[in-house]
Amino acid sequence: MGKPTGFLEFARELPKKRDPQERIHDYKEIEMPFSEQDSQRQAARCMDCGTPFCHSGCPLGNIIPEFNDAVYEQNWAYAYEILSSTNNFPEFTGRICPAPCEASCVLGINKPPVAIEFIEKSIAEAAFERGHVIPKPPKVRTGKRVAVVGSGPAGLAAAAQLNKAGHVVTVFERADQIGGLLRYGIPDFKLEKWTIDRRLAVMEAEGITFRTSVNVGVDITAKDLLDQFDLVMLTGGSTVPRDLPIPGRDLKGVYPAMEFLSQQNKRIANKPVQVDHRGVPYGDGELWATDKNVIVIGGGDTGSDCVGTSNRHGAASVTQIELMPMPPKDRAASTPWPNWPMMLRTSTSHEEGCERYWSINTKAFIGDDNGNLKALRIVDLEWKNENGRMQMVEVPNSERDMPCELALLAAGFLHPQHNGLLDDLGVEYDERGNVKAVNYQTTANPNVFAAGDMRRGQSLVVWAISEGREAARAADSYLMGESVLEGKAVSVLAEV
Repeated sequence: MGKPTGFLEFARELPKKRDPQERIHDYKEIEMPFSEQDSQRQAARCMDCGTPFCHSGCPLGNIIPEFNDAVYEQNWAYAYEILSSTNNFPEFTGRICPAPCEASCVLGINKPPVAIEFIEKSIAEAAFERGHVIPKPPKVRTGKRVAVVGSGPAGLAAAAQLNKAGHVVTVFERADQIGGLLRYGIPDFKLEKWTIDRRLAVMEAEGITFRTSVNVGVDITAKDLLDQFDLVMLTGGSTVPRDLPIPGRDLKGVYPAMEFLSQQNKRIANKPVQVDHRGVPYGDGELWATDKNVIVIGGGDTGSDCVGTSNRHGAASVTQIELMPMPPKDRAASTPWPNWPMMLRTSTSHEEGCERYWSINTKAFIGDDNGNLKALRIVDLEWKNENGRMQMVEVPNSERDMPCELALLAAGFLHPQHNGLLDDLGVEYDERGNVKAVNYQTTANPNVFAAGDMRRGQSLVVWAISEGREAARAADSYLMGESVLEGKAVSVLAEV
């Protein structure tokens, strides 16, 4: 370990954030610059535990104590070598990951945990700045052709790994730009898109082909895809939103959160806003929160992103409501270390201005005579434990209307889109509507694999990267077959 007494000498410190009243007028990242010496001090807090639980907390199994030690020694090239051996895109996870590794940090038992997420970002940015991130095309090609359908974090990770193994990889994306959720889901104030373009340039130089504005299943049929490629990797997102089928749902002013967020990302990128990723016009054209009373239904990260975007639009008011009870302010006893803690979290978007309410159920959307939304009818809930299960009960005489001209549904997603490519491929679905697969290989066709939200259901970006890497490992073993020498699967990724 770099400094045995570091965790005693230095307090946890993160980069300062720009003033909320300044940053709500732009879409730039909110963190201010942090020096490499500051990063070194934070890395010094790592205790180099004999049993580092942060390894298991991270879905990627990042080798955290080792890259912390390298940062403390200011050996940025080695730090990036260690980090990139398990994480293809630390510049993304260092910005938008909720950092389950920090929740498992041993130091976090009785002190603030090591700032692992920030250190990842520091390593990635130092690597790009110093020229350590260079294209490394494979020296030998296998001749196997792989189609990756979907260019989110799972698809990009799978493409990077399969290309590293020497396969010829083509990534298909139905939107007009590569990135999936990274591009058209996460706001720029959390992840500026030049970070994606910078990484894509490296991947293209390594030999990966990207094809945008291609709706696989329509522009190219499932049969043609299987005929032209030795293997198909399905890495599309969980794109069917969870709806709220209550009276007034069809009023103008009620929209899925992702429609609202993706439009804003397109504005910043100077892309057509009036159409969705397939080029189909939106029913109500452009969505703006300006001068409106906005209510975000759903308390997760997507809801928080809607809050931040609405404030930047100049909303008259922003309110976020959640069906579940308010979490405790400290780690709940039901989620002790090293588990991911159930506790109240306040995002940077909340800091910019937002009223938050819990245990609220939406009963109806109320409209005016012209079919426009004007209010939400809500009711307070009381949660009771009945036979070991939490049941919600409406609080008598608590029903009321809240003024609202824009309601954003941010209650999550159900499963990937079935009609089209997936149905044409004949894949099977699990009980949640996701693609059924065994070791990432679909149960319907051995030449079709699935990873990320497509297989797992909606989850974190870090889980998507992990899924893409593991699916690539399984696909590579399948493509390369059996070794005549050892009777084992020959896989370039076996040890990667």
